[in-house]
Amino acid sequence: MAKLVLASASPRRLALLKQIGVDAEVAPVAIDETPYAGEPARDYVQRMAREKAQAARAAHAGGQMILTADTIGELDGEILIKPVDRTDAESMLQRMSGKPHTIMTAVSLISEQGLSSILCSTKVFFRDLERELIRAYVASGEADDKAGAYGIQERGAVLVERIEGSYSNVVGLPLAETLQLLRQQGLGTDWYE
Repeated sequence: MAKLVLASASPRRLALLKQIGVDAEVAPVAIDETPYAGEPARDYVQRMAREKAQAARAAHAGGQMILTADTIGELDGEILIKPVDRTDAESMLQRMSGKPHTIMTAVSLISEQGLSSILCSTKVFFRDLERELIRAYVASGEADDKAGAYGIQERGAVLVERIEGSYSNVVGLPLAETLQLLRQQGLGTDWYE
């Protein structure tokens, strides 16, 4: 089975890697995740994935392959990161009600061959959300640690009318693109070498 370091604390990313047969050692890194003034969402998310990879490389001198990812939402040019509190989560969901937004995940893989990255975007269309539904969803605690304040793989699925693009990207790791990135660096899976 393939092994690498996953520099992320996300249990969803680890589960997604396992789903495609990739075994990973979890070793999260902490970096400053403050967006630059006026930084476009796609530039921000790619910078975060690269900076996490570089920080993880500095922490792991053993030459292992290190995979990092960052997921954000974008609505009307605004970056949607994890909500700071439940009031912020309610506000975020209210702004997304009845509108499409984009979920972007940047994935970086650093190895002795260098740094490779991909960016995946998925358009998510929310249905019109009743204020009571938003309050109940946020009160469930599910919105607390998720970019855009929802998890499509959980109760948050009821907020979504439809998506265009990768479902696993919305969960936090675009699987087809990640597998391609791993294979480009010579890392196979337990079923696809």
